[in-house]
Amino acid sequence: MTFTMTTVPEIMAGGAQRIGAHETVLAAARKPIRDLQVGALSMCGDDNRPIGVITDRDIVVKVLGTGLDPSEGGEVGTLAQGEAVTIGADDDADEIFATLTLHKVRCLPVIDPVGMVALADAARARKDPEAGRLIEALATD
Repeated sequence: MTFTMTTVPEIMAGGAQRIGAHETVLAAARKPIRDLQVGALSMCGDDNRPIGVITDRDIVVKVLGTGLDPSEGGEVGTLAQGEAVTIGADDDADEIFATLTLHKVRCLPVIDPVGMVALADAARARKDPEAGRLIEALATD
């Protein structure tokens, strides 16, 4: 089974929210994740370039699960691990899936235009629509 030659801008979630590395974990949990109903935010450094992704799972496992209090000023940037894995707007669905698979991640920040591509987005770009529906069903509550 192969992908269509769909590119990132055609399948990405537009208007993705970013959060600064110096903002608090509580700010990440409240506004974007709770209020916007998203599970991941692109984390940016002082130069506004992606340095990673913070997920709702990161907050639960790395903050709450270790007994830390997110309201005590813990910075989002402390949760960044290694080099940011991103995707460019010129990349197609094949590259998205390859990058997701290689790095074992479920979403990728898009550098320009700003956005986010999730595993379910890439799966829906497949010629077989069942793959996208299966992944989306598994990823939802």
